[in-house]
Order: sequence, then structure tokens, then C-alpha cells
Amino acid sequence: MTTVLLVDDQALVRMGFRLILESADIEIVGEAGDGRTAVAQVAALRPDVVLMDVRMPGMNGIDATRQIVEEHPDVRVLVLTTFDLDEYAFAALRAGASGFLLKDATPGELVNAVQVVASGDSVVAPRVTRRMLEMFAGQLPIDAGATEPGGVHPRLASLTPRELEVLRCVAIGESNAEIAERLFLSEATVKTHVGRLLAKLNVRGRVQAVVLAYETGLVRPG
Repeated sequence: MTTVLLVDDQALVRMGFRLILESADIEIVGEAGDGRTAVAQVAALRPDVVLMDVRMPGMNGIDATRQIVEEHPDVRVLVLTTFDLDEYAFAALRAGASGFLLKDATPGELVNAVQVVASGDSVVAPRVTRRMLEMFAGQLPIDAGATEPGGVHPRLASLTPRELEVLRCVAIGESNAEIAERLFLSEATVKTHVGRLLAKLNVRGRVQAVVLAYETGLVRPG
């Protein structure tokens, strides 16, 4: 059974999430109202997934996410926010969160997101990825100086030409189905390529691969 720690400074919000998730046979092992408590609870309870609000008093969700990911790499963090263009949520993704979910998501979307993140995958709707990158990608530090003219950044050197193509598509927010159509591949083949490039790049999921694609200059804002 998937275990979850709920982190939000509003008790009623936590109660709502608890009711939804427990009705889907997902076990809530604890709750926290701020980041510092969340970090301590993760160490004590070792949940599979942390449902993390980003805007909280004291230690916010960004700093808590970063510390949790560093200290407990097997724990997945699913970020919650009220706005689909939220620089705090984007910063949390850069800190190592595995997903991004709006608080107005349906109960079914919440349950599915928790299950997907628990399985080791990432959850960020392509439309949200596109909109976040349009607004915030310009803030990413592009380490283009290490890229040789006509070549690729050393951090991407292990990827095959096809994997680089797939990464470019992922970085602009395309789904596996859209990538398959663009590159004339089956969705299963695209999924295989994505899995291989994530492993080669040693990133936690699709979201971190997108950030890396921008940081290395493989894809540029705009």
C-alpha cells in the first residue's frame, strides 16, 4: 500500500486530501503544517510520497523539498499549488520534486498523481510544463560555456542522437504521444527512450530532465 505524508498549513485542506486518498486505499501516515515538521516526519515515518504545499510559514515547501530529496532520495515529493504559473512550485521542481499538481485537481487526478509518483515516474501536465517554461525558463542558469561549437554539453554526451531528439521534445512539454507522432515512433518506443535517457542523465524524472535540457543549452527559452 502506498504511504503518504500530507504537508499543508491549512488543516481543512489536509483533511480533504486525507478523505480522498484514504478512500482509494492510500495510507496517510502523518501530517505536517510547515516544512520543518515535514522534514522531521519524513525521517521518522519514511512515506513513499510527500504531498507538499509550497507556501507555508517558517520553512517553506521549497527548502523542505530540497532537504528531503537530499536526505531521503527514495521518498518522492509531489508539489501542490493554487496557481499553474507559480514560481515557488517551479523552484520546488528544481529542488528535486517529482511532480506538480494544482489544488483544484479532481479527486481522481490527485489519486492518480500520487500513484504515478509512488511508482517512480513524474507528474506534470504538458500544458503546465509549457506555461511554466515560457515564464520561468529565462531564469535558468545556462551553462553553455562547456558546450563545444557544433556539439553537445558534456552532461549530455552519453545520449544517442535519438535520445537527444526525445529530450528536446520532452523539454518543450510534449507528451509521449506527441513525441511519437513527431518522430514517427510508437509510444512504447518513446517511453523506452525516455527511461534510458533519464537513467543516463541520473535524474529523478521527466521534470528534472527538462530543467537539465535548459541548463545545458540543449533547448533555449522561446
